[in-house]
Amino acid sequence: MKSGKLMLTLLGAVLLFVSAALADQFKMRAGESNPAAMGIVHVNTDRNGNLELELDAKHLAPPDRLTPAHSSYVVWIQPSGKSAEVLGQLRVNNKDEAASFKTSVPYHNFDVFVTAEDNPKPDMPGSIEVLRASVQK
Repeated sequence: MKSGKLMLTLLGAVLLFVSAALADQFKMRAGESNPAAMGIVHVNTDRNGNLELELDAKHLAPPDRLTPAHSSYVVWIQPSGKSAEVLGQLRVNNKDEAASFKTSVPYHNFDVFVTAEDNPKPDMPGSIEVLRASVQK
C-alpha cells in the first residue's frame, strides 16, 4: 500500500515538473528609462484554454528612482488589433530590485509591457516603458 502512495506522489511530482518545463518563455526588452532591467514572461495554457502568465523581473529600479520619478509600475496587455488593458501593479522589492506578477488571460497573441506611472490605475499607458515582450502561443 505504501509503495502505491509513493508511486502516485512520484508521478504527481513528475507531471508537475513536465508541465513547468512545457511553459513557454518570452524574454522582455528593457526600455531606455531602466536599461539594466531584465524580464521574462512564462506562459502556460490552463485547462480552460486561457494562458497563465507569470512575469519575473530583475534589476528593476524602484519607480521613484527613475528620472523623472514615478509612483508605480503598471503591467499592461495589448492583444493584436486591440487597445492596451491594465493587468495590475508590479511591486518591486527594494532590497534586490526584483518583482513578479501572475495572472491569467484569455488571449494567445499579445504584447505585455510595463510602464512607470504616477497613478497605479491609469486609463492608458504612459510614455515611460520599462519592459516589453510579444507573446504568441
